[in-house]
Amino acid sequence: MISRRILIAALLGAPVAACNTVQQAQTAVTAEDDLSGWYTGEVIPDSPHPIPKVDRTRLRPEFNRQVVAYDGGEAPGSIVVDIDRRFLYLVQPEGKALRYGVGVGRQGFSWRGVATVGRKSVWPAWSPTTTMVSLNRTLPRFMEGGIGNPLGARALYLYQGGRDILFRIHGTNEPWSIGEAVSSGCVRMLNEDVRDLHDRVPVGTTVYVKRGGRLRT
Repeated sequence: MISRRILIAALLGAPVAACNTVQQAQTAVTAEDDLSGWYTGEVIPDSPHPIPKVDRTRLRPEFNRQVVAYDGGEAPGSIVVDIDRRFLYLVQPEGKALRYGVGVGRQGFSWRGVATVGRKSVWPAWSPTTTMVSLNRTLPRFMEGGIGNPLGARALYLYQGGRDILFRIHGTNEPWSIGEAVSSGCVRMLNEDVRDLHDRVPVGTTVYVKRGGRLRT
C-alpha cells in the first residue's frame, strides 16, 4: 500500500491547472488534512502508476458512477456531456446510460458541440499553453505522466475534421472539483472513472457536449 504521506506530498506538489488557463484559486488545497480526507489511503492497481482511491462518500451521491435511465436519442456507444448538470453519459442500449459525475469549465470557458475521440492516452504527458505560462510563470514547460500530472490517469482528445480542438476529457488529482464549474474548459473526471471510460470507448466515438440541452455545431 502506498504511504498516505507520500501520496499527499505528491498531490500537493501538482500544478492546479489544465487545458487552457489557470484554475480559480479557491479549488486549490492548502493543507494536508484537507487533501487526505478525500482519499482512503488505498490504491487501485494500474500501470505504470497506481491510482489513489477516492473516498466516494465525500461526493454527492448523484456524482458517483451509476447506471441510469436515459432517453436522449443518441446512439449506444456515444458520449454525452451535460455541462449544466455536471454529468457525462456513456449511452447504452435499451434506454440506459452509464453516468459519471464530472467537473466542467467555469463561465465562459466551456466549449460545446459535436466531436469524436481522436486519440486516447494512458497517464498522458502535459504541456501548458503559452497563455497559461504567461499567467503563471512557475508552471513547468513539460510534465511527464504521473500522479501529479493535472491530466490524471487517462485523457480522451477530441477532434473535429481530423483536427485536435484542444478539448479533453481527462482525469484529475482534485476530486473535490467533481460537480463544480471551475476548470478551464475541459471535462474532468475522477481518475478511477476516466480509466473506466477510457477502457470502454474506442477512438472514433462520437461525443456530444451540451449546454442548456443544446449543441453549438
